Amino acid sequence: MGVVLRRLVAGLAAVVLVAEAAVLVLVHIVLGRTTHNQSMSIAGMDPDVMSTATYAMGAGIGAFLLLCAVLLAVAAVRDRAPGTFARVVLVTAAVTHGVLGALAVGLVGWGAFAVMMLILCLLVLALMLYAAQGAAGAASGGAPDGRDAPPAPFGELKPTNP
Repeated sequence: MGVVLRRLVAGLAAVVLVAEAAVLVLVHIVLGRTTHNQSMSIAGMDPDVMSTATYAMGAGIGAFLLLCAVLLAVAAVRDRAPGTFARVVLVTAAVTHGVLGALAVGLVGWGAFAVMMLILCLLVLALMLYAAQGAAGAASGGAPDGRDAPPAPFGELKPTNP
């Protein structure tokens, strides 16, 4: 049951992140076009710079969310815990969703907050399920995939102070 749940959560989180990336890129395209067409500026800033920055921000957010989705999809397909880089990226995404969820309550409303918290929960649950898998493998004395762990390169490390 644990394997199915881990894969299901990671796969669902990947699909949700792809959908979120598509929505956010679309929103940034609309905002950039609106800024360009209306020649809007804030405090005298160039409207072309503002629209270009909006497009760039949309592309950056979309690329980051797609990276997170790919990392989760790889974890789901292989049923292996994400590596250190992947965990750092996914934790960053989770923290970002938490902060944006808190801001969304006041700016957009409770619906946006609920969506952000759903995505946050999927990210945290995926990370926790794979962390539990790694802890179970370490508790049994072997590697998480059932093979024996390789020996430490310098032997057993012991503290130098009593």
